[in-house]
Amino acid sequence: MEREIELRLVARLKAGEAAAFETAYDAFRPRLYSFLVRMSCRRDVAEDLLEETWLRLVARARDLDDDTCLGAWLFTVARNLFTSWCRHRAVDEERIADLTPAWPAAVAGETPFEAAARTETERRLEVALARLPLHDREVMLLVGVEGFTPSEAAALLGLSPEAVRKRLQRARERLAVAMYEEGAPSQAKAG
Repeated sequence: MEREIELRLVARLKAGEAAAFETAYDAFRPRLYSFLVRMSCRRDVAEDLLEETWLRLVARARDLDDDTCLGAWLFTVARNLFTSWCRHRAVDEERIADLTPAWPAAVAGETPFEAAARTETERRLEVALARLPLHDREVMLLVGVEGFTPSEAAALLGLSPEAVRKRLQRARERLAVAMYEEGAPSQAKAG
């Protein structure tokens, strides 16, 4: 969009002209949507964030500076909304993990790519877990899968809580190595 046209559009937006919002929407919607889809890898999220971007423009149009670069303003809002979504998503996933000790669980609304990646990770995890020595696997299952605290697992295993914490730490390290090794052959083939 030419700068002179953009400046007139900003003036019209500041005046609350409805047609100016339609013009801005037509000019920037495809680019903003494409940006948000590529950032989030999810169309539903991109649509929600795009809608929120336009709502922010409507709410703050009167406060725009006369020389506002509208494209940059809109993309900044969209990016900030995406960043906030990522933060909230991480917090929500953490809360969900705390509430549901069953593992692995299906994720509602995931894309086929996400489902395939999750399935591959779960497969690698199961294989790596199966390779652990029994005492490591046992503590990982009790604490990691069944949701027992290390103290509760210690009581179940007849060990001190400190012994269980140390065993859990070693088991996690071994699991990480086993996960890496499980993924390494396929990565070497791809490389």
